[in-house]
Amino acid sequence: MKLKFFEITAFVCLFAVTQANSQNDSTSLIISGYAETYYAYDFGKPDNHNRPGFIYSHNRSNEVNLNLGYLKAGYTASNIRANLALAAGTYMNANLAAEPGVLRNVFEVNAGVKLSKNSETWLDAGIFGSHIGFESVIGKDCWTLTRSLMAENSPYFESGVKFSHTTTDGQWFFSALLLNGWQRIQRVDGNNTPAFGTQITFKPSANVTLNSSSFIGNDKPDDARQMRYFHNFYGIFQLNEKWAATLGFDIGAEQVSKGDSDKNTWYSPVLMLKYAPGGKWSVTGRAEYYSDENGVIIATGTPNGFKPFGYSLNLDYAIRDNAVWRIEGRGFSSEDDIFTDNNGAATNGNFMLATALAVSF
Repeated sequence: MKLKFFEITAFVCLFAVTQANSQNDSTSLIISGYAETYYAYDFGKPDNHNRPGFIYSHNRSNEVNLNLGYLKAGYTASNIRANLALAAGTYMNANLAAEPGVLRNVFEVNAGVKLSKNSETWLDAGIFGSHIGFESVIGKDCWTLTRSLMAENSPYFESGVKFSHTTTDGQWFFSALLLNGWQRIQRVDGNNTPAFGTQITFKPSANVTLNSSSFIGNDKPDDARQMRYFHNFYGIFQLNEKWAATLGFDIGAEQVSKGDSDKNTWYSPVLMLKYAPGGKWSVTGRAEYYSDENGVIIATGTPNGFKPFGYSLNLDYAIRDNAVWRIEGRGFSSEDDIFTDNNGAATNGNFMLATALAVSF
């Protein structure tokens, strides 16, 4: 059945809760939610209101819309945990279009058991946020209104089994994952190839976070298998009380064809600089580049492939601790004419303005 994975995961969650109750553990159930509405204006004036195809969050132009809204139940006990979140919004429509039926509205469903009484060592199974990158789809937790090109074109979510360990001093986090694929809940038909992921995070101080994440796997049917090798690195640095910086770099390679030793590669660097003078205001600037000449991730059919430079400026106002209003201007400039202007002609540039209100509860 198409929902088999979802049904098994739900059963695991129910079993975990039952086990904890039977052991009279100290337990908690937290209900939370999130809503992010936005308006974006693309100066290319697309007739179908869709922003460029490589944009998956805040991807509708000239209309007020919901990027992401979810309700979440989080259950914890001394040795188990479980999460269930259902969601809607344009992010869900764009990123889960390949999933069947009710799975398109599943934001998170997972259950885990603690493997060691004396350490933070866990085994979790289900649907999670991705272990790749410093940006999540939850905009309030990110420095900018929109996500970077590297975040938009690497997994936001994943499904499988995750083993993780955090050291007692909290400085190191390690995880190893067995996954269903590259941003997949349900496997591609004909695919029986396991995919693997790793993550190492090091926090030598409260002001520095360093992270290394990887993915190895095939996201096509076995008879057309093309192994993909991907690595993401980022560092987040609190430079002083007012200034912070994030530096990220993605690089990937995929076989040209099944059994081929040659590989097509792509890469993407990004730099963000945030200024928070105090109080409720902050400003973030972003510069980024994405190079995918052979169209592994983003196919254009143009001579030089997908090679845009991107820039943005973001202004945030924290209405409350759980609410933020923001404005962003963002532009792209490419080697080839991969965009469309307001007359329908091909052009090498694109610009948009957006505003959003995000509230968590």
